[in-house]
Amino acid sequence: MKELIKKLRNYEIRIRKAINSHRHGNFRSVFKGSGLEFDDVRSYQYGDDVRSIDWKVTAKGHGTFVKTYKEEREQSIYFILDVSASQEIGAPNKQKIDVGREICGVLALSALKESSQVGVIGFSDQLEMYLRSGKGHRHAAYLLKNLFELKSKSKKTSIRRSIQTALKLIKKRSVVFLISDFIDKDYEQPLKALIRKHDVVIIHLSDRRETQLPKLGIIPVLDKESGKTLWVNTSSEAYQKQYGQMYMQNSIALDQFCRSLQANYVDIDTEEDYVPKLIKLFKIRNKSKGKSVHA
Repeated sequence: MKELIKKLRNYEIRIRKAINSHRHGNFRSVFKGSGLEFDDVRSYQYGDDVRSIDWKVTAKGHGTFVKTYKEEREQSIYFILDVSASQEIGAPNKQKIDVGREICGVLALSALKESSQVGVIGFSDQLEMYLRSGKGHRHAAYLLKNLFELKSKSKKTSIRRSIQTALKLIKKRSVVFLISDFIDKDYEQPLKALIRKHDVVIIHLSDRRETQLPKLGIIPVLDKESGKTLWVNTSSEAYQKQYGQMYMQNSIALDQFCRSLQANYVDIDTEEDYVPKLIKLFKIRNKSKGKSVHA
């Protein structure tokens, strides 16, 4: 665990130095969402938005009053991490689940350094872990220990159900990182609801073994989620093309979906150094929302 924390801290320092450079902007704004909290009321002035009128106070008959707001001092950050069996693809210690945990750990350490409240939700087709938001060194150690020791009980995936659960658990507007390979269906409507309620960043994990199968002829392929073995002809050009296109189309569709709702999207392959893409993501978040980060 000590070596792991050292590795994560080195990554975190790389990101922080890059973002804090004059050219890139201020690291403090990276986790800063658009959340506002009620502050006070004041008398209505010409030009005020009528939607900000506090009708309960106004009804008391002492004049018309509008609500005033202030930026939330402590931003809440949540990581929703896919820990289902489909994440167990990739080279040793570089599987999607390993990279997902590392990204979650690096960003959690970064957010905690900025005095943000950080929480984690781990999911398969059920809630595997829920760590309430907290801050400080003890919470960081507790979060990392539970994150890297988590072993999911179910092998299946339900992104739809996980988002619905997150919507119930995360009450206050937060910055939410949803980390998964998104190999699932029918999750668009809950995801749309999540994006409307929170400031959402989609981190899409993939492994080249999923799109570039070696030509080995007819071989058995194990579906880790269902436990079924399928026989496929990996030497077939039609199968290779169909298999690759399926993953490419899924990535493009998710990217376009996020763009349409002004949510950040990042695609990360397990074989690449993901730190530059996180830096690029944070540069974009310093400027505007709704942009994607690709290689």
